[in-house]
Amino acid sequence: MRWAVVVAGLTALALPALGATPAAGADVVRAGADVPDVPVVPRQSVATDDFYTPPSPLPDGADGEVVRWREENRQLSARSYLVMYHSTNATGQDIAVTGRVLVPTTRWRGDGPRPIVSVASGTRGVGDTCAPSRWLDYERPFIEPMLLKGWAVVVTDYEGLGTPGLHTYVVGQSEGRAVIDMVRAATNVPATGLEAGGKVAFSGYSQGGGGAMWAGELQPDYAPELDLVGIAAGGVPADLTEVAEGLDGQVGFGFLLLAAYGLDAAYPELDLESYLNERGRRTYEAEQDACVDATLAHAFQDIGMFTTTNPLREPAWQARLAENRLGSNPPDVPVRLFHGTLDEIVAPGQARTLRNEYCAAGADVQWEWHVGEHVSTMVTGAPGVVAFLDGRFRERPFLLHC
Repeated sequence: MRWAVVVAGLTALALPALGATPAAGADVVRAGADVPDVPVVPRQSVATDDFYTPPSPLPDGADGEVVRWREENRQLSARSYLVMYHSTNATGQDIAVTGRVLVPTTRWRGDGPRPIVSVASGTRGVGDTCAPSRWLDYERPFIEPMLLKGWAVVVTDYEGLGTPGLHTYVVGQSEGRAVIDMVRAATNVPATGLEAGGKVAFSGYSQGGGGAMWAGELQPDYAPELDLVGIAAGGVPADLTEVAEGLDGQVGFGFLLLAAYGLDAAYPELDLESYLNERGRRTYEAEQDACVDATLAHAFQDIGMFTTTNPLREPAWQARLAENRLGSNPPDVPVRLFHGTLDEIVAPGQARTLRNEYCAAGADVQWEWHVGEHVSTMVTGAPGVVAFLDGRFRERPFLLHC
């Protein structure tokens, strides 16, 4: 029975909500021909939109500066804009990243400019057709309540989703900057009507929980001009080494494979292919365009089935994993963390450690356990996220758990 529940949960992660297909709209600073239809469920055979191909060479630009944008048909209860913008990757290089800006028709009734929530997406996979901006899927029900509050929502595709190159999956040093620069980009598109200087929050679950927390840790130095007021993050993979140990040989092993691909994409000197056996090489080549549903095929496998030597134990890999461990720079804004007690994908122990480290450093942390596994906790945690962010935007008191 537990296996059936887990399969159902992972399947829920892989399937989008119906009606999420983005349609072609007005093209501003167009990248190419008419926008092709995008299927509700992404397929590897679908041609990618020319919009996602950056100019070559990429023109110089500050972080968050817009390369191109276009308005599309409405998404949810909001005007929708597809944006390509400058960001900085894990090794300090200027890169092009894409994402979507959603500006609600609902009026913001609070003080100041309309606030912006930068939603860091959960796992989509590593292939270009999986990019969040191409199909609003299982997080759609969690974004709509934010729009109904009158908040703008921006969703980055991260590095290498949609744009060329393999996605740097769960590499926080890249993801955090993409989440931050998505806010800057949204205010750099005049048509959105969004103003720089308004209140900003970061939010995400699972991979997105890591992305949101990395944005929070990086923001004071990387984007001090942002009026960041809060971060809500659940199912956070704070310590990738401990998360990997919990996935090896277990139902979520496919996520460990994606993480190895992501680290190798971010840090080419890690040379993942040199550690792979024949099965590992075949799998790696076959899954360059894999979406999250590909993880189902790898349930209960282990890393020894794909490698001659476990790369995660090598000093070079350990050093890069350490660079992407959360906890050393606690945010100086209120944080809401939550996690499932039975989480079978992201180890609960390392999430508790992150909370303890933040609390010991004097951070303002609100913490909540949920009795449930990974997927159900995303659902049960959603109302608390909206309530917490609403309080931050309205400058209301909140309960501390440190």
